[in-house]
Formats: sequence, structure tokens, C-alpha cells
Amino acid sequence: MGRELDDPVLESRRLAALRHVRQLGDPALRTPAAPVTTFDQALLDEAAEMVSLMHDARGVGLAAPQVGRLRRLIVIDPDGETPPIALVNPEITWRSDEEEIGPEGCLSIGEISVDVPRATAIRLTAQDIQGNPLDIEAQDFTARVIQHEVDHLDGILILDRTSPDQRKEALRELREAATS
Repeated sequence: MGRELDDPVLESRRLAALRHVRQLGDPALRTPAAPVTTFDQALLDEAAEMVSLMHDARGVGLAAPQVGRLRRLIVIDPDGETPPIALVNPEITWRSDEEEIGPEGCLSIGEISVDVPRATAIRLTAQDIQGNPLDIEAQDFTARVIQHEVDHLDGILILDRTSPDQRKEALRELREAATS
């Protein structure tokens, strides 16, 4: 990752991609997304565009509301080794009792990171991009990424999940960054 930060071409692509991602304060980030009912070429194109934006922005997940589309579609690429996955209408059906607090950033909230508690394992139902049903089990970092993106579909941000002190500090950092 360090080399990517020094590469001006990759940094330019990251900044260009982030211009397409809604930022904190945009109402789309707080609006619950509607279920997807039409599985067509437009959905395929949207998912492909979201994967491209996610990769260019150096993210590991992206939800449709983050690009202003209020529908239940997320793309994830938590390990960078397997192909990215598009999940349509994902619903978490089970969460482990075991939680882990870990740092999370968000493409919609600048350069900040906050500690967020997440279940270490989850099960979810979803559909693939063609509308076929999926049952998925995920754990550790992949489970964290999915929970983060599903939160976006419900209008929930990491600032809602962190401690009040971290929320206050993150908002202060964001205000300072906006005025500098």
C-alpha cells in the first residue's frame, strides 16, 4: 500500500474516484435503500462501475447509496485476491455473540478511522447480480466489511457505531480538514 500512496497516477485515480462518492452530510447516506427488483444490464453495469470506483478509491467495499443510488446493492473485495463480489438485497440473518472492536475507515468520511465493534462471524442471504439466491457465511475481516456495507444500505455510518468520544474527535478532524 505504501508504494501506491507515492504513485501520482494512482493517487490521481483515487481522488477522481472519490469525487463520485457521496460524503458525510449527503442525505443519500442517511436514507434506507430500497430492494432491487429488476435484474438487468443496467444493474450489471452499475455493479461493474461500483467495483471500478471501489478499486480506484482503494476501498474494500462500496454500497449503492454511497454513489447516490438508493437501492440494496453492495460490492466487496476484502482480500484483493479473489474476484470482487456484488451482493444484491443482502440481509444479515445471524451474527455471532463474539464481537471484535477494530478500526474502520469509510470512503464517505474522509481520511478518518474509528474503532467499531462488529460480530466476528455472520450469515446472510442475498442475490447475485443475476438474481440467483445466495447463502453466505463470513468471518473476521470479510464479516466486518459486509456489516459496514449493509449498514450503508440502512442509512447507518461508522460514526453511529463508534464511541461518543471517537465520534466527537472524528467530527473535529473532519471540520479541521474542511477549513484547511
